[in-house]
Amino acid sequence: MDRKFVDFQLAPDDLTTIRFGVSPGHELCHAVRALLRPDEYPLQWGWMRTTRSAIPREDFEVLALLIRDEGYFPDFFTTTPTWELTPEAEAERLRDIDDDRFRVDMAKVLARTGGARRAAVQRMLDQPDRARAMIAEAWLSVWNAGVAPVWTQLERLLRADIAVRSRRIAESGIGAMIQTLHDRVAWTDGAVRVTMRIWSEVVDCRGSGLVLVPSVMGTTGCFVLTEPPAQPTLFYPAQGVSATWARDAADATSALGALLGPARARILLDAHEPRTTSQVAGDTGLAISTASHHLTVLRDAGLLASTREGARVLHRRTPLGEAMVGAVL
Repeated sequence: MDRKFVDFQLAPDDLTTIRFGVSPGHELCHAVRALLRPDEYPLQWGWMRTTRSAIPREDFEVLALLIRDEGYFPDFFTTTPTWELTPEAEAERLRDIDDDRFRVDMAKVLARTGGARRAAVQRMLDQPDRARAMIAEAWLSVWNAGVAPVWTQLERLLRADIAVRSRRIAESGIGAMIQTLHDRVAWTDGAVRVTMRIWSEVVDCRGSGLVLVPSVMGTTGCFVLTEPPAQPTLFYPAQGVSATWARDAADATSALGALLGPARARILLDAHEPRTTSQVAGDTGLAISTASHHLTVLRDAGLLASTREGARVLHRRTPLGEAMVGAVL
């Protein structure tokens, strides 16, 4: 049998346009699939035990209709991997999906669906405004019930993965890093090659670059976006995801606290966003002088970086700090 590949072709100048992103939509889609086929997502069992009963049934069924338990789901769920998009903004984006994009993606779902489910998809195609509103409301409802409670833990793992891989690029180059993404991903002749089950395709990324997106929920393999208007995107399983990743943040604080002390553990866990010394002191209930001392210790250990922005000094986790937090989680 001939092997199938998607090749993301890159010109030499495009290597600098390979970037990382985070996709709340991708995480939610695979959260839905985990709930539909739990036997195939053993690393999500801990998460499912604590969230399954809270998932709103009707809204879940709206998403399950489109996402299904395998195969294609609409590209519009995952076309905006970024660092800044909030869940609320993602829901608003779904309300405003371009008419052409909505019809194209929904037609693909329709072609892969039969029976009563096909009739439900057709009704969505026939009433696009109502369907978009229904999809956006269901997305936010299921997100708030199922993913929002663990988003802090999940995002830390994603950031830790990106930090480690960014460091690997600096040390060994982009090709060596690509080889470590997944056993289905390889760097060959200036292209990122992804082994596929069903089809082969050559994607010209010259000028557009490639987005690499780690996933905690999508641990079953790699997924790709190849069709405009989406930027070429490769989703891959984040490293370091274990069955305990969704444990309560207090457990992570306790584990880090045993190593660093409670105050420094709290500062490090909260340092995924840049904050001033005064903000750190206010968040932890410490005196500014005490917070400053802990920040200095963490910075000297290479876990935090401090940068000046005008009159302010902002503190944020380094790649080493991200990796430590990710390992604990």
